[in-house]
Amino acid sequence: MSPHPLFDLTGRTAMVTGANTGLGQAIAVALAEAGAGIVAVGRSAMTETAALVAGTGAPFREIRADLSSVAAVAPLMEEATADGTKIDILVNNAGIIRRADAVDFTEADWDAVMDVNLKTTFFLTQAVGRAMIDEGRGGKIINIASMLSFQGGIRIPSYTASKSGLAGLTRLLACEWAGKGINVNAIAPGYFDTNNTSALRADPKRSADILARIPAGHWGQPKELGGAAVFLASAAADYVHGIVLPVDGGWLAR
Repeated sequence: MSPHPLFDLTGRTAMVTGANTGLGQAIAVALAEAGAGIVAVGRSAMTETAALVAGTGAPFREIRADLSSVAAVAPLMEEATADGTKIDILVNNAGIIRRADAVDFTEADWDAVMDVNLKTTFFLTQAVGRAMIDEGRGGKIINIASMLSFQGGIRIPSYTASKSGLAGLTRLLACEWAGKGINVNAIAPGYFDTNNTSALRADPKRSADILARIPAGHWGQPKELGGAAVFLASAAADYVHGIVLPVDGGWLAR
């Protein structure tokens, strides 16, 4: 069955970073199911993602890139657009996390997280946004924020700082680019069953405490995030700018 016209992404191309597993993979598949071609970006092989997208019939291309450095942005953009491809949708999903008490947190762990989660994210967005503006065609940019864009958390100072910064950056870019036909928004996932939360799920007390606060009664599954991404990437969200949309099972409502 074809998607509703407002949500139909046929003919669009979406670049999704960190698309090899978890939330990035689920978002890539959801966008492909809505008709978008996928440029999947990641450090490791994306064989599973490729197979899932193939099942939708959407075009798929894999690009290996290490987004821990801004130096990756220029060659990534060159490879992505060398054949004339235009990036209509950018999903900034790639991110890392480091855990330690604030009094013990190292500069190396601070820099590693900020570089991937905020610095490279900004400069990749800048590159994609510049092309959208120069070509006068607009587009959709979706940042993957976090519950830590709203809350403090514990033992993840650089992650909290980066995700709070990403929420602010989303609003700034929306203010600058909305009039140029570019929608910049963010999704804030709650507690999902992914690699980033494996340490929490392995801790019986922390896992139980988290689950007790989620009104939906379960950890999120990656596929439960796809609809929000399709919405923000589609014509249904043409007048939506600068929001940070929680997809959290009701966590923030508790």
